[in-house]
Amino acid sequence: MSGRLLPSAADPAPWQSGAKTDAAHLVLAPNPSAWTLDGTNTWLLRAPGSSETIVVDPGPDHPGHLEAIVAEALAAQAPVGAIVLTHGHADHSAGARRLVGLTGAGVRAVDPGHRLGAEGLTGGEVIAAGGLEIRVVSTPGHSSDSACLLIETEGSLLTGDTVLGRGTSVVAWPDGEFGPYLESLRLLRDLANSSNVQRLLPGHGPVLTDPAAVLDRYLAHREARLDEVRAVVSRGTTDPAAIVAEVYAATPRALWPAAELSVRAQLEFLRV
Repeated sequence: MSGRLLPSAADPAPWQSGAKTDAAHLVLAPNPSAWTLDGTNTWLLRAPGSSETIVVDPGPDHPGHLEAIVAEALAAQAPVGAIVLTHGHADHSAGARRLVGLTGAGVRAVDPGHRLGAEGLTGGEVIAAGGLEIRVVSTPGHSSDSACLLIETEGSLLTGDTVLGRGTSVVAWPDGEFGPYLESLRLLRDLANSSNVQRLLPGHGPVLTDPAAVLDRYLAHREARLDEVRAVVSRGTTDPAAIVAEVYAATPRALWPAAELSVRAQLEFLRV
C-alpha cells in the first residue's frame, strides 16, 4: 500500500531526471499517477569525484528504471555500493531486490522486513559512503518506518514521503500515525532552523527551497485539517467516508481514498 497524496496546483515546469545538486542526481521512475505525482524520485548520491554511488529509494520493480540507475552510476565511474530506503512503501522499495541482483549492494532500511543484508537504519547514525556523511533522521508518521537523510555538508535533506515536492503527504493509517507525524514535522522544522538545511529533496515532486517555511506550511495545514475534522465530529459525524466528503469536498475523488487514511489517523488521534 503506497497511498499518500492530497491535492496541489500543477508545477509550472516538468520535473525530470538529472543532476539536482552537487551530490544528488535524480533518476525519475516511470510511475506517474495522482498518488505519486511525476513518479518516484530515485536519488543517486555521491560526492564529486567519488567512486561509489548510494541509491536512495530504488522505486518500483521496473527493469528499465533499475537499468537506468545502474547505467547512470557506471557512466559516472561510481558503481552502486549501497541502497537505502526512506520507507518501505512499494513505490519506493519494490525494485530493491532486483537492484541488489544487478549491483550486489545491500539494502538498508528501518524495517527489518525490507533489509537485504546485515545493516539496518537507525535514527542518529551517520552513513559514510559515496564520499559523503549522511545523517539518518527518524521521522515516523507517514509510515512507522519513515526516515529522512541529511547531507549536512551541502544542506540537502531527503524527505521521502514525509514532505513532498507538491501538495501534502497522507498519514498512511493504520501503520502511519497522526501524532508521530506532527512530531516528525516539528523535528524537521527545528532542524531546518538550526542546521545547514538549504533544500528538501522529496520522494515525489521537485526540490523545495526555504525548508523552514515549507515545514511551517505543512504544520499549519495539518493543524487546520485537524480542526476541520474535529468540527465535523463535534456535530456527531464519525464515519470516515462522510468526513472526507465534507472536509475534502474540493479534492479530486481519485484522492479520496488517500484522504480517508489521513482522516482515520486523525480520528484515532482524537480517540473518536
